[in-house]
Amino acid sequence: MKLLRVEDDRRIFHLTKQEGQLLALILGLYPVIPSAHQPLSKSAGTENHADQHLLDQALAEQRSENKKLIETFLADPRHFQENHGSVRMAVTAAETEWLLQVLNDVRVGNWILLGSPADELPDLAPDDPNGPHAWAMDLAGFFQMSLLGALNKSPSGHTDQNS
Repeated sequence: MKLLRVEDDRRIFHLTKQEGQLLALILGLYPVIPSAHQPLSKSAGTENHADQHLLDQALAEQRSENKKLIETFLADPRHFQENHGSVRMAVTAAETEWLLQVLNDVRVGNWILLGSPADELPDLAPDDPNGPHAWAMDLAGFFQMSLLGALNKSPSGHTDQNS
């Protein structure tokens, strides 16, 4: 995934066809962070139970909305255009921020599912059941880094050499 240019508020990326498919796959994993993983408080008082229920309900609504937005985003031809076996992705700064939040959920959620390791993951055998979690975590991180790098680019910072 490579930033081609910045036009006003939009960043235009070049993705290989495989990267485009992987981005869609990774976004389709959302949400990953277990809802019970975000307690309002460490104490378990009855007053916290009602507040926790409200938090869980708000998070469920946000996740549901994000799921719908992901489907709409991936299907929108303004965001994705195939071009000679590759894909051009156009996103605004606000959409970039939103994608970063979704990708962070996928990355952190898979890290949680891996047991929240403090160090680097050991090499996993091809048939290790944790393999898909490690793969999704790394791939979400790759897309996050590409998007973060593009946020710092000004409209005059890049020109499209392939137009």
